[in-house]
Amino acid sequence: MKKVAFITLGCKVNQYETNAMTQKFIESGYEVVNQHEKADIYIINTCTVTNMSDRKSRQMLRRVKDINNQAIVVACGCYAQVAKNELEKIEEIDIILGNNEKKEIVKYVEEFAEKPANSLSCSDVMYKKEFVDFGNVTYTEKTRAVIKVQDGCDRFCSYCIIPYARGRVRSRKPESIISEIEKIAKDGIKEVVITGIHVASYGKDFKEQEYRLIDLLEEINKIEGIERIRLGSIEPLLINEEFMKRLTKLEKICHHFHLSLQSGCDETLKRMNRRYTTEQFREIVKILRKNYEDVILTTDIIVGFPGETEKEFEETYQFLKEIKFYKMHIFKYSPRKGTKAAMMKEQIDGNKKEERSQRLIELSNKNEKQYNETYVGKTVQVLFEEEKDGIYKGHTKNYIQAYLSEQNNKENLENKIVEVKCYKAEQDHIIVK
Repeated sequence: MKKVAFITLGCKVNQYETNAMTQKFIESGYEVVNQHEKADIYIINTCTVTNMSDRKSRQMLRRVKDINNQAIVVACGCYAQVAKNELEKIEEIDIILGNNEKKEIVKYVEEFAEKPANSLSCSDVMYKKEFVDFGNVTYTEKTRAVIKVQDGCDRFCSYCIIPYARGRVRSRKPESIISEIEKIAKDGIKEVVITGIHVASYGKDFKEQEYRLIDLLEEINKIEGIERIRLGSIEPLLINEEFMKRLTKLEKICHHFHLSLQSGCDETLKRMNRRYTTEQFREIVKILRKNYEDVILTTDIIVGFPGETEKEFEETYQFLKEIKFYKMHIFKYSPRKGTKAAMMKEQIDGNKKEERSQRLIELSNKNEKQYNETYVGKTVQVLFEEEKDGIYKGHTKNYIQAYLSEQNNKENLENKIVEVKCYKAEQDHIIVK
């Protein structure tokens, strides 16, 4: 039995697709081993969201030959899609596949094994109109399952290479999604995470019917056995009164929304091509907080975007203080070859980026600790995911991490939703009993 190992970089979509490819190899009689073990085939599912992602992808591609220099090395995913010419120069790589070729990966590997010759197959994703459906994949993270419902993005933010790596919006058929989730529910998984490249665009490419994300969520909410539905990162403009009127009727929706803001300054947002203003974002936050008392909001912020002056950064800082996100993921802008922002003048000095980044990280940490403290004395429901060294870890419905260290009995709590009381707050979690 031949052995195959996988290394995955990047987002949940990539992780989902790695799981799909893993299943394809298992079905074809291969044994899947750890990435550090000696394998006959190494599949590196690459990421290209930043220059650092590219570098990590290259490092991994070279490193696996040190484990077994006779192994077949496959580069696939987003970096392979946009930089196939660069990867062809790396001697260690045998096969380069684009995102649309992942479904047929076993075929490409076996063709190479039979007749070794460097193979390149990256079709142009910009012309793809159909969602590549892997069927029932069931990529699980402990007690939750990640479901890919959509691929591609039509937004073309000035700093982002992903539309060129993933193509235009393509949505998965509702019946395929529901079938996968029904199977997951029968397997005992209680929580599903709905993910994609631009989830808010789900259904916009359907010609034969008017069917959007909210319609899909309403159907998932009816599936017996699923107790929590969590949305991955979403476009802020998805949230409006009409959407919320329907969403609040779905009792399984988790009250946690990751809204990618990127900047709290209107001028910077314009240069980013983000298509909304801070005032619009402010109203979106009001709608969410009006409808969900316990809502938690998280976000992504880019600091040091080209042309970001001290005044613009200060506007961002003050806006973030006002919104008071539970947690912010802070990224220092890095020029991405092939994007408009990389060609913009007034690139920001690295030291200045670092200084701004630290200020926002401090603000994020302060917000998280303060919010956690408001839960002391409150009763919450936690879905416990794992036990390690006598401590059970899990999350509340609004995605606060909870630790349970005192247990009255030795009951196994993994994959169980338990009502507990918070008695202490730490920086990034609460302690319950």
